[in-house]
Amino acid sequence: MNAVAERWVRSAKTETLNRMILIGERSLRRALLEFCDHYHSERPHQGLDNNLIRGCAPTRLGKVAVSERIGGILKYYYRAAA
Repeated sequence: MNAVAERWVRSAKTETLNRMILIGERSLRRALLEFCDHYHSERPHQGLDNNLIRGCAPTRLGKVAVSERIGGILKYYYRAAA
């Protein structure tokens, strides 16, 4: 389990925290909460055949749209309902 925790921390640092200037604990907590939501419901995982941990299965129909978190640092591309 230590390897899993270390990988999550590395992902949080490289994808979010290294790109921000944090001003105290409150901004750190907000950034980590946004990253957790993104990580669990919007980010595809290679170990799961590029599926989401939770959320609906991707569809191949519809126009591609983008969702952003933390001012555009985290982006998620999905297909809007047709």
